[in-house]
Amino acid sequence: MMTTAKEEMIQLIQAQPDDSSYDELLKELLFAQMIARGLTDSAAGRTLSHADFKAKLKTWRK
Repeated sequence: MMTTAKEEMIQLIQAQPDDSSYDELLKELLFAQMIARGLTDSAAGRTLSHADFKAKLKTWRK
């Protein structure tokens, strides 16, 4: 059974130290979301090769 976003958030928050600040909790939640999004993108083939990324990075630096 798939867990819901709410259940995942609860698990992440419960795994943090009791004295965690709001900022620390939010950072952990956002980090987990970014990782999940990256894994989804990778599974869907939405990736760049190292060479393609380097070429794209050069255009951003201009």
